[in-house]
Amino acid sequence: MRDDGSFDPDRTGTRRTRWRGLLGVSVVRLWRRATGTSSRRLVATVGAVALTIALLVVITGVALGLADGGTLDDDDADVRIEPEESESLSAVDGVEGTRLGSANERAATIADEDGVDHASPVLVEPVELESADGEDAKRVLLVGVVPDGEPRTVAGLPADELESGDAHYANGSYDGPRQDEIVLSSAAANALAAEDGDELSPSTAHVPEGLPSPSITVNAVEDAGDGDDETPVALVHLSELQTLSGADNGELADRVLVWSDDDADEAAVAASESAYPDAAVEPIDRTNPSALFGDSLAFATSLLALLVGVVICASFVATTAGMTVNEDRRTLAVLESVGYTTRSRLSIVAVSTLLTTLLGALVGVVLGIGGIYAVNAIAAATVAPGAVAAVHPIFVPYALVVALIAGLVATPYPLVVAARTSVLQEVGR
Repeated sequence: MRDDGSFDPDRTGTRRTRWRGLLGVSVVRLWRRATGTSSRRLVATVGAVALTIALLVVITGVALGLADGGTLDDDDADVRIEPEESESLSAVDGVEGTRLGSANERAATIADEDGVDHASPVLVEPVELESADGEDAKRVLLVGVVPDGEPRTVAGLPADELESGDAHYANGSYDGPRQDEIVLSSAAANALAAEDGDELSPSTAHVPEGLPSPSITVNAVEDAGDGDDETPVALVHLSELQTLSGADNGELADRVLVWSDDDADEAAVAASESAYPDAAVEPIDRTNPSALFGDSLAFATSLLALLVGVVICASFVATTAGMTVNEDRRTLAVLESVGYTTRSRLSIVAVSTLLTTLLGALVGVVLGIGGIYAVNAIAAATVAPGAVAAVHPIFVPYALVVALIAGLVATPYPLVVAARTSVLQEVGR
């Protein structure tokens, strides 16, 4: 109560009770607007916020799905096996680091375990290739893999463009028939001026003494999965690259990639650790949001989506909330006449604005996650071998926080409109 005996909601009861009452009034106010004749403006506000947040979630999901550690790390495996304390894979002019031994045999053992769909050693060697037109040899990063005919990605390129299997390995004898196939990245194809069906051959400096220089046919030219248009990289069969580089002595590889059956990542990890107890076995989390900070393009895309989302949400909410407050001047005047102070009335307006924004954000999260699944389905049916966008639980609080920030930015305008409302002016209408 005030000193003159009148009701003062800011002093009556505890602070928690007062805020509970203000929240209740705000919710009732929104409910009446939603079920009344002015519901269209509320629906429009919620819809605008929902669409903006949905777009933010989809773009962030695409950015997260595309973020990775570079071309050589761009694969869709579920588990990676690498030597302990090994450096990253060789660059075009780099020096090879520690390698895994008996990779072919152990990968076959891993692939036979329950819960494992496929396992392939990966060998990376910089090799100078000569095109059939006799142009100068160009250094290309050859990546040896064992394809199995399924649509898998290694070094950003589709491994299923190579003939399934690795016949030249021949159970470790390395005297089986050669496929002599290669899948070039766009950068490698441009460097070699090569296209589908062309013949390439390694420079004689890379061919072991006593062996003829093989003629390799270009099976396909593909864009690297991470959009890298600078690193010339190509896929070949593992055993053929091992023979060419001398890595057949010991069945050496830089890493082993393991693909698990559905929901069998733990089984794949266990099989990998059993085959390589002294190596680093790393389950791959492709939805780790920290990956965005390691990819400049993905980070810039998600940051731009964040800024645009906040600006659009704040602008629309501020405009519609201000118009709503202007229509509700008489209601605010009634609250003032029954004893609600200016601070209480402004609190009701602010809470109503924020609740509307958060409601739109919740709808937007649902639409955004559904949009990610739709984008993946469309991409898989048209241009991509797998998912191009990722979903992470952190998207829910992220979207709500973004909406809350937008609501806070938008709140001052309806508060100014509400503060100018006078009970005397409204009664005089």
